[in-house]
Amino acid sequence: MYLTDDPIDPRALVARVMRRSDGAYVLFEGVVRDHHEGKAVESIFYDAYRPMAEKEMEKIVREIEARYPEVALTVVHRLGLLVVGDASIAIVAASPHRAEAFAACRMTIDRIKETVPIWKKERGPDGEEWVGWQGRC
Repeated sequence: MYLTDDPIDPRALVARVMRRSDGAYVLFEGVVRDHHEGKAVESIFYDAYRPMAEKEMEKIVREIEARYPEVALTVVHRLGLLVVGDASIAIVAASPHRAEAFAACRMTIDRIKETVPIWKKERGPDGEEWVGWQGRC
């Protein structure tokens, strides 16, 4: 499962991938901030084409695990209404060594932002606006 409607539990994600042979894990959490491109943000609504998003996230995880065979990786992205401070995505990369864990985690978030069909509608005092999809359709 890569998508959830529930709050993300980062400790559960760490437990899912950590092995006795791992000497490091990197936990990345993307959180809703109170601004975007100079505009105030109060909340974000995330939506996705679930079957395609799940399939693409699976593909990304498998590609990165193939590139970094010692890394165990897990990802979850939250959908629905989130407010400032809520975690929208969490990625855990566990590895015997930190360098591979950092690299795999960074590559995972970059690829997800590039290719996974997840959209966000930001709400602020000036109204709502879908953002992040411009030029990608």
